[in-house]
Amino acid sequence: MRLLLKAQMQYRASFILLAVGQCLTPFTVFAGLYFMFERFGQIKGWDFYEVMLCFAITHMAFSITECFARGFDMFSSLVVNGDFDRLLVRPRGTIIQVLGSRFEFSRVGRLFLGTAVLIWTIVKLDTDWTFLKALTLVLMLACGIIIFTGIFILSASISFWTVQGLEIANIFTDGGREMSQYPLDIYHIRIQQFFTFIIPFGCANYLPLQYILDRQDNPWYALTPLAGLMFLAPCLLIWRTGVRRYRSTGS
Repeated sequence: MRLLLKAQMQYRASFILLAVGQCLTPFTVFAGLYFMFERFGQIKGWDFYEVMLCFAITHMAFSITECFARGFDMFSSLVVNGDFDRLLVRPRGTIIQVLGSRFEFSRVGRLFLGTAVLIWTIVKLDTDWTFLKALTLVLMLACGIIIFTGIFILSASISFWTVQGLEIANIFTDGGREMSQYPLDIYHIRIQQFFTFIIPFGCANYLPLQYILDRQDNPWYALTPLAGLMFLAPCLLIWRTGVRRYRSTGS
């Protein structure tokens, strides 16, 4: 990580511009949300700062995942070029090696915006913060990172069968990011069920958010982010299956 950071900082102006660009992209979404709430006041009972808590956690989780799990997003090139063969003969697990093959530290721009929005939202929200609520907020962020990482691993695993990664995986990475920045109950019931029981974004923000905002008194809602661990397990299983079935490309 230190070596990759040092290499990226050799072109400091480029690094700064990339980081600023990563900050401006979600800022346009933030601005759109601000003006929408300025016009309509609320969305299905959710006010601006409540939705902003969803927005901040989602973008922070996505930016951290993009920074540290980018190797899986570029994994198909390792398979096509035959470079994955070298990883198989090294005395480390393939997950660790692919994870460490690429870090995009310029993604901190999105993380900076998400952190700023989160701090602003916590100050503005009318809720009594307790230790359990603060812990729930940390678990929401951790669960979001785990879910996005799991999706990256799944999309990389496709390359074992197709050689090339499929763009359809972006439906669950970029699409999941855009969808989970709003409370899930504004969507159709089938979409709520899919993003709660199949890809548990709802467990990362919507369900624990209700506990933080005192919409639910049940303390079990504070622990729903742990479902992210359950999602990661089958993702790793599919990866291991793909590694066992892997045959060299012969490049």
